[in-house]
Amino acid sequence: MQDSPLETYEFETGMYRPPSEGGSASLLVRLTRNCPWNHCTFCAMYKSEKFELRKPEDIIQDINVMNDIYLQIKKISIKLGQEGQITNQAVGEFIKKAPGLYFHPGISMLLTWLASGGKTVFLQDADSLIMKTDHMIQVLNHLKTTFPTIERITSYGRSRTIARKPAADLEKIRKAGLDRLHIGLETGDAALLKKIKKGATPEDHVKGGKKAMEAGFQVSEYWMPGLGGKTFSKDHAANTARILNLINPHYIRSRPFTPRPGTILHEKASRNELDRLTPKEQLLEIKQTLKDLDVTSKVCFDHAGNFWSAPNGQLLLTHDYEGYQFPKEKENLMALIQKGIDHYSSPFIS
Repeated sequence: MQDSPLETYEFETGMYRPPSEGGSASLLVRLTRNCPWNHCTFCAMYKSEKFELRKPEDIIQDINVMNDIYLQIKKISIKLGQEGQITNQAVGEFIKKAPGLYFHPGISMLLTWLASGGKTVFLQDADSLIMKTDHMIQVLNHLKTTFPTIERITSYGRSRTIARKPAADLEKIRKAGLDRLHIGLETGDAALLKKIKKGATPEDHVKGGKKAMEAGFQVSEYWMPGLGGKTFSKDHAANTARILNLINPHYIRSRPFTPRPGTILHEKASRNELDRLTPKEQLLEIKQTLKDLDVTSKVCFDHAGNFWSAPNGQLLLTHDYEGYQFPKEKENLMALIQKGIDHYSSPFIS
C-alpha cells in the first residue's frame, strides 16, 4: 500500500439510484453505462448517452481503487490514534495528499458509505442483469470479498431482461450476493405500455417479476399513478393492480407521473396535449388501484412526487421506505387516501 498519485484513484460513478438506496448510504458500483432500452417516452434518464457494458476487469479495478482509498484513510486514522475509524480528520489528511479527489463525483458517496459502516451497495446503471452471468458473479464475488461488511446488494432490472434470463442463472446471481431488484412496472395496461414505448408487455412484467421472486430476490415494483392521464386512468388503475396481484412483490413503490424536460411527454405537455390528472384525480386513481390490490406487499410512497397534503398541511402519506404493509394496513391507507380526496374536493384547494 503506497501513497498513490491521483491517477490511481480513478473510479466510475453513475448519476442514478433509487431513493431507498441513497437514504441507506449505499456504495455505487457502476457495472453498465446508461440504459440498454432508452425509448420510454416519460423517462429523461440517460437520454444523451449510449448504452455500454463495462468489462468485469474494469469494474474490479474500480472496487480495488475504492478499497485502496479506504485503506489509506484507515492507515492515517491509526497514525492519528483513532483506531482506524473513518473520521473527518483522517479524511482531511488523506485528501491533502490527493486534492484532485475534491472534484471526483463519487468521493463523497464513498466516504459517506465508509463512515456509515459499509453495509449496502447499489449496482448501476439501468439494467445490470443484462451482463453475462459469469461476469456479474465475478464482480459480486470480488465485491463481497473486498468489503466483507456488505449486508445487501441491489440493482435496477428490466422485466424483459429478467424474463429472458435462465432461472438457473438468476439463482446463481442471487447466491453470489445480489439481494434486491428494483423493477419499473409503470403500468399493467397493455395499451398504455405500448403508448409509452416501455418495451415490455404485461406478460413480460408478470414473467420477469415472478422469476425474480422465485429466484429469491427481494423485489420492488415501481408503478406510476397518473401516467395515462384521464383517458387511460381507469384501465391503468385496474390492470396495474391485476399485474401486481399476479407478481405479489415484496414492495410496490409509487412514482407519480410528472413530465420531465427532455422527454416526449414533456414536449406534449408543453403543447397542452396531455390530459393530466389533478391531485384529486390522482388520488382517486390510486384509491382504485389500492382497492383492487390483493397482495402481501409493502406499498410505499417514498418519493417527493407523492406530494399530496392532509388537511393539517402536512404530508398525507409517509415517505418512509418501508411504507404500508398489506393487507394489515390496507384499510388505514385507504382511509388516508379518502381523507386526501376529501381535502382536495374543497373549493379552496386546487
